[in-house]
Amino acid sequence: MKTRVRHLASLVATTFMSFMIVVATGLLCAWAGLVLASPAASAATRLVAPGPDALRRAIAAAAPGDRLELQSGTFHGPVVVDKPLTLEGENDSVIDGGGKGRVITISAPHVTVRGVTIINSGIRLDIEDAGIYVLATANDALIENNRFRHNLTGVFLKGPKAAVVRNNDVVGRKDLRMNERGNAFHIWNSPGSVIENNTVRYGRDGIFVTTSKDNIFRGNTFRDLRFAVHYMYTNASEVSHNLSTGNHIGYAIMFSQNLKIEDNVSRDDRDRAFLFNYANYSLVDGNFADGGAKKCVFIYNANHNVFRDNIFSGCTIGIHFTAGSEDNEMVGNAFINNRTQVKYVGTRHLEWSVAGRGNYWSDNLAFDLDGDHIADRPYHPNDMIDKVMWRHPLAKLLLNSPAVQVLRWAQSEFPSLRPGGVVDSAPLMSPPKRRQYKGARS
Repeated sequence: MKTRVRHLASLVATTFMSFMIVVATGLLCAWAGLVLASPAASAATRLVAPGPDALRRAIAAAAPGDRLELQSGTFHGPVVVDKPLTLEGENDSVIDGGGKGRVITISAPHVTVRGVTIINSGIRLDIEDAGIYVLATANDALIENNRFRHNLTGVFLKGPKAAVVRNNDVVGRKDLRMNERGNAFHIWNSPGSVIENNTVRYGRDGIFVTTSKDNIFRGNTFRDLRFAVHYMYTNASEVSHNLSTGNHIGYAIMFSQNLKIEDNVSRDDRDRAFLFNYANYSLVDGNFADGGAKKCVFIYNANHNVFRDNIFSGCTIGIHFTAGSEDNEMVGNAFINNRTQVKYVGTRHLEWSVAGRGNYWSDNLAFDLDGDHIADRPYHPNDMIDKVMWRHPLAKLLLNSPAVQVLRWAQSEFPSLRPGGVVDSAPLMSPPKRRQYKGARS
């Protein structure tokens, strides 16, 4: 009896193992068939020689996943990339749009455009002419190491998810009036997209983004533009380690919330280094403005933000704060050699220190007798006379008059005479250390 039981158990085990081997073999064959049938497995590299219609023919003949290697010379656009492909050029591979429409339109996902020079788009803003135009169906586009010249807009992201635009060099139009030019990078509803390590000169705005979320703009360099970064209705995103120089405005952050504005540099921008308009619940940390802008920072109806460890230097006005902006935390910032450190148009009393730590003011002739690196007396950046001058500019003629000097003396001796405004109860004796700029290009 025991022998028959052992024989039956052995037979069952052998049958089960044979069944598992058959199943595993079938699964392996099916997986191998999928791999062999996938575009990646069958991808080919195709050399494409220049010619009037060569690139269009090559795209039509290519299989999904193919790499089109563009040889030296000029290829003619416009072209549409409607399948997953890589377009990669040599140092002097040029795609010329001929001044009409969009040079390259990408309508398929997983398309890469790398290492080419893209020139001569059309100049119509109403139909969104651009060097590269990426449609909403073209998720995960990668646009890198290209050169853009004489295009209306460099790269236009019209709705794709998770596009990456990096290491490109964009020179925009100078032959058009500024409001007729396009932007280097124009982003609309492109969640998760990244614009990084690009250089931009001329055109209208460096980055214009609207109605998007979860974007990262970092390590870019912007010169000779209207706005370096123009930010509208875009939430939960990051602007970091960018350099703006010689633009009308550096960073214009508007109608957005839950942002991280970190370690950016504004140098020699003309009107505003940083502008916050209806920007809420954001962290503004470690930024640096220098070089004579009219206003280092302009805050208009922006609420519940944290301004921390920024340096605002050499501007006509260090920070202009107005229009009901409330509950903004100001701590650890440095206001250095601004003609007017703070212009606050309002009557409320605003405390600019947190937990016994305030900000550094270069014009605060203070003492620190207990050696705790905090000044012994509070600092008031504005007084009654400042407010009179803002409201009545002609009163500046009386600025050095005996009457004005008496009013200032009385206010210093009787603090109850001070109007509402900013007070820093724990001013710092030294500024925060300026952080290292980490952008790709300076």
